[in-house]
Amino acid sequence: MSESIEGLKIGSSASYEKQITEEDIVSFAEVTGDSNPLHTDTEYAARTRFQQPIAHGMLGAGLISAAIGANLAPGKAVIYLGQTLQFRAPVIPGDIIVANVEVIEIDTERNRLKLTTNVTNQDGTDVIRGEANIMVEALVDA
Repeated sequence: MSESIEGLKIGSSASYEKQITEEDIVSFAEVTGDSNPLHTDTEYAARTRFQQPIAHGMLGAGLISAAIGANLAPGKAVIYLGQTLQFRAPVIPGDIIVANVEVIEIDTERNRLKLTTNVTNQDGTDVIRGEANIMVEALVDA
């Protein structure tokens, strides 16, 4: 039995980095319809424990998908099957966050991988932790 799928093996890893801007937060709110004032209203957010607007947690989590699709398995058909998330710290405009993924389990019979997922900020603080389950398949020639 092979211990890899499409060249990926236990320990294979990748990351994706992005600086989060106010424009990213506004765009995410517009695309998703999540206009919670904690993310979009400076005056409102100033009265919260965060004292300023923070990014949507799912905006940071979206970078996990980018790390997988763009850097762990580029050019491959990646199907997201599941994701657990623990939101550990806020992301504010200007933060540079890095999503890291690492293969921890392989099911070659079903073409499935289990990954640890971790998003950190520029200070090394964990902002999101979790695990993902994905399926990776070769593209079919037409």
